[in-house]
Amino acid sequence: MIGPTFLFGLLIACVAGWVYTVYRMSRRVHALERSKEEIQVEESLVFDFLHGLGEAFRETIRPNELHRLIVEGATRVLDASGGALYLTDRTGTKLMPAYISKGCPPLVEVPPDILQQAAGTPSALESYVRLHNVAVGEGLLGRVWQGGHPVSLNELSEAPELGKMQTTTFAAGAVMVSPLLYGRQNMGVLAVANGAKGSRFSQSDFVVFKSISEQSAFALYNAIIYSEANEKKRLDHDLEIARDIQRVLLPAEAPAVVGLDVYGINVPAHQVGGDYFDYIKVDDNHLGIAIADVSGKGVPASLIMAICRTVLRSQAANNLSPGDVLKSVNRQLYPDIKEDMFISMLYLIVDKTGGITLARAGHDSPLLYKSESQNVIPLKPPGMVLGIDSGSVFDRLTNDFTVPLERDDCLVLYTDGVTEALDNDENEFGVERLIASIRANAQKGAQALVTRVIDEVRDFAGSTPQHDDITLIAIRKT
Repeated sequence: MIGPTFLFGLLIACVAGWVYTVYRMSRRVHALERSKEEIQVEESLVFDFLHGLGEAFRETIRPNELHRLIVEGATRVLDASGGALYLTDRTGTKLMPAYISKGCPPLVEVPPDILQQAAGTPSALESYVRLHNVAVGEGLLGRVWQGGHPVSLNELSEAPELGKMQTTTFAAGAVMVSPLLYGRQNMGVLAVANGAKGSRFSQSDFVVFKSISEQSAFALYNAIIYSEANEKKRLDHDLEIARDIQRVLLPAEAPAVVGLDVYGINVPAHQVGGDYFDYIKVDDNHLGIAIADVSGKGVPASLIMAICRTVLRSQAANNLSPGDVLKSVNRQLYPDIKEDMFISMLYLIVDKTGGITLARAGHDSPLLYKSESQNVIPLKPPGMVLGIDSGSVFDRLTNDFTVPLERDDCLVLYTDGVTEALDNDENEFGVERLIASIRANAQKGAQALVTRVIDEVRDFAGSTPQHDDITLIAIRKT
């Protein structure tokens, strides 16, 4: 028979068990609540980090500010002692420190003499780390960058270069490093670290860190794209200014010459080009007309063109020999033109009676339309391009050549952008088509002839983009 004492003891045991269970459940609930709070805090930190990256691109952000945002954000989210961002240099052969936060242990091997110096002067170590570039495969950072896989180390046996500092106050205890990959771009590495006495990183920390690294890579890639877009916009603006300046250097209209109908045009392939033509007052009775083509395209060619214009104008005044002018121009340009550049030029002088004398420096042969026979004759006086000979050969080849121009005859000067214009099948417009166009349009006047040739070149090219500058000048005797 069960006694009262036993029943009472059983009741006490049940109550104690229930109290213990409630206590354990309460502790578990509190633990879950704390865990929930920690997760919420972590989520909040990650959200703040991502939000900060997003806000950074609402307006132009300086690269160093973005680098600081990434490192300090990662450090804050993971409660690390410090962090570092290393980015690939322009050559793609080494990592350069972009931002290293205060409190970040050195993540590169430090020479013993620097460590010894740092014991008394901590700034020596900081200077070394901030100036040290990392080669491919060098140390933990170089290996992660090369291998393309993130690592989390709570023991530094896999990073012996860092293990050497374990006896110093600068030692790292735990490190996470991730490559910054976006598409095929490997832009560098992001790292966070704790000191030797700091806590270890958990697996969940590593998951969060990899996510931060992915978002950071995306942000850095976008920053590069924005920077390139802004740079392109700035360059386009500069080129627009350069085009306006070059347009000023080219004649807006032909001067009136008694007995002659003159018209010229320049159509650059890019914002700025290397073709050049000019009308120059030689004296009260003579007009100089020049056409030139600088090898190459774009800004370099346009700069050489501007130099050539200045030199030609300085030598043309009161000199009635086109050959002598070109010889002087060549002597001045030769020392300053690179070996892979040259200028072809044709320069002629018209007198008040309509007589023409020309000299050719390797330029395309001018085409003479004879009204009486309706033939087009290429004029081929000898001459070599400017800038490749100091004068010993150039002076011997370059001489004056008189052009017999009768009433209604027309002399056409052009650059190879006309004859070498390509159609969709990469066929060239060619000299024969140009001659046919001159023969068909020469009687219509200089402007009508030039306009019609340009139209025919464009019709021939179709949808093929213009690849070279086009310059045309027509001189018709009236």
